[in-house]
Amino acid sequence: MRPDTLPNYFGDAVLTARSFAMTAFDPRLVDEWVKFWNTYDLSQMDRLFLTDEHATYFSSEKQGVVRGHDALLKHHEGFGFVPGGKQSANRLWLEGTEYDDFGGSAVITAIWCFQRANTTRVQRGPVTLVYVAAPDGWRIAHANFGNYPG
Repeated sequence: MRPDTLPNYFGDAVLTARSFAMTAFDPRLVDEWVKFWNTYDLSQMDRLFLTDEHATYFSSEKQGVVRGHDALLKHHEGFGFVPGGKQSANRLWLEGTEYDDFGGSAVITAIWCFQRANTTRVQRGPVTLVYVAAPDGWRIAHANFGNYPG
C-alpha cells in the first residue's frame, strides 16, 4: 500500500503534524521538559504535551499506559505537580541525551536521573520522548520511562 493511501488511524493530528514539519526540532525543548519536572508546574502541560486524546505516557511508577491529556494531568498531579509550580528540593536531570529529527517528529533518548530531597540515592532509568510538530510548535506525543534496578 502506498503511504498516501494508508488509512488515517489517528485523525487529523497526524496530518497536521506532517503539514507543520517545516521547522526543525529544537533540542532545547527537552530542557523545558526537565524544567517542568523541577518546578512541578502543571500549567506547562499544554505547552509541552499534545492536548488531546493522542498523548500517551508510560510511567516508571505505575503500570499501564496513561492515555489522553486529562489523564496526563491527573498523573502529574499524583506526583505533586500544581498550577504555577512549587519549590522542591527533588531534582531531575538527563544524561546521555540523543535525538533524531524525522521531519515531523523527533525521538529523544536519555537516561533520567532523579534525586529526592535529603537522600544521596539517585534513581535512574531510560526515557524516550516522542515529539510531533503541531500548528503552534512541537509537543510531546509520547513519553516512556523505565527504572534500572537498585
